[in-house]
Amino acid sequence: MSDMNFRKPVRKAVFPVAGLGTRFLPATKAIPKELLPVVDRPLIQYAVDEAREAGIEEFVFVTGRGKTAIVEHFDTAYELEATMTGRGKSLDPLEPTRIQPGNLVTVRQQVPMGLGHAVWCARAVVGNEPFAIFLPDELMYGSPGCMKQMIEAYNEVGGNLVSVLEVPHEEVSSYGVIAPGESRGALTEVKGLVEKPKVEDAPSNKIVSGRYILQPEVMGLLETQGKGAGGEIQLTDSMAKLIGQQPFHAVTFNGRRFDCGSKVGFVEATLAIALDRPDMRDEVRAIAQKLLG
Repeated sequence: MSDMNFRKPVRKAVFPVAGLGTRFLPATKAIPKELLPVVDRPLIQYAVDEAREAGIEEFVFVTGRGKTAIVEHFDTAYELEATMTGRGKSLDPLEPTRIQPGNLVTVRQQVPMGLGHAVWCARAVVGNEPFAIFLPDELMYGSPGCMKQMIEAYNEVGGNLVSVLEVPHEEVSSYGVIAPGESRGALTEVKGLVEKPKVEDAPSNKIVSGRYILQPEVMGLLETQGKGAGGEIQLTDSMAKLIGQQPFHAVTFNGRRFDCGSKVGFVEATLAIALDRPDMRDEVRAIAQKLLG
């Protein structure tokens, strides 16, 4: 397969959003975790905004039961807009929630069988094109955004890419970890991938951090992928089989990552982003100082 086959434009993004959000109960009993707000934007909105900045045109949500509100968030709210207009209020806050008709597709993951299975559920929509994957729990904060940085690298090297961050070595057992090859600036060749290794077996301290650009061949591998770590179908296992067959690189994200899958990470993201916003940073800093008093 020619090198140009690995450089087709990345137009589609898959968002696995079928999780139950049990770590945030009871808040997530009736509200999808992805709609919990960090300041005034839900988690899924941060991911979609990042995708748009990178030039993504089509959005594929892999949902589960009880997740229809995520789709409603990106639909037109006639009653709300009519009421706001009638009261002379600006509709600008709703602008990021608008997606062109036909550019949002949902597929259902009936059984929670892991990230690899969730991605595989989107195979018919992805087709024979490279695609991005966004894990909304991982709030990647920076300018330019993480995916835009990855697309710039993709345009240079093509193939498959993952975003990575360096963590203390004792923390690697909680993540997917790359075995690094040659590095050039933020770009590192990937020689191998290990899901949640023991600390003593980890090939590096560079962890995969929730953003991917993959070639469509990974779907064929996921089709027959057996269960891996945690008894689930791991995306990492199928990605590892592409190494040596197709170009595979990691991009070290120049920005901040917040693990919003945990309560502490969620609070950290809310505080950090509030402190970064000119419209509220002074008041939030004063509140924090008072509480720490």
